[in-house]
Amino acid sequence: MTAKIRPVIIDYGAGNLRSVVNAVRYIGGEPLVSSRAGDIAEARAVILPGVGAAACVMDGIKKHDLQEALLEYIARGKPFLGVCLGLQVLFDSTEEGECRCLGIVAGRVKKFAPGLKIPHMGWNQVKQKMTHPIFEGVPDSANFYFVHSYYGVPEDDSLIAGETEYGVAFCSVLAQGNMAATQFHPEKSGEQGLKIYANFLKMAGAAC
Repeated sequence: MTAKIRPVIIDYGAGNLRSVVNAVRYIGGEPLVSSRAGDIAEARAVILPGVGAAACVMDGIKKHDLQEALLEYIARGKPFLGVCLGLQVLFDSTEEGECRCLGIVAGRVKKFAPGLKIPHMGWNQVKQKMTHPIFEGVPDSANFYFVHSYYGVPEDDSLIAGETEYGVAFCSVLAQGNMAATQFHPEKSGEQGLKIYANFLKMAGAAC
């Protein structure tokens, strides 16, 4: 099923997309890296990776006129996967530079409390809070690879699909319908991370 899906990996001009592309190819997907709004509109699956700072991600999205295309795509309930900052920019705003984000998820992105080693970097467990197709075949409390200094706090706790402890229990997987997002990097998380990508493409196939 995955070989039939050509997910659009959004290129907004910041960050290295190669590891995400390689992961999707490894599981049999045929990714299209694109910065065109038209490709998002026509996509059967969209992946929004993110590295660096939230403001840079939002600036890149706006520079390439992708914001409306993303909002319309997700509003139609089509399969979407956000990764790291691709999760954070779904929120209303972030404390990182007091940046306004996409506003798809009500809530705010906060910085980890003083006293913790920042960024939160390395392997940590994800406790599954709901049954969701993104977790198919992934053991509860499996380890994934994180690199981040901020975390999203949704107003609606029912959107928290996975939770991780680092000074506070934070949302590490967000899910609603065909929209999912991970604070960790699946492409850097070995076998379990590849399952996340494979499950997402399976979701996309089922949605068609």
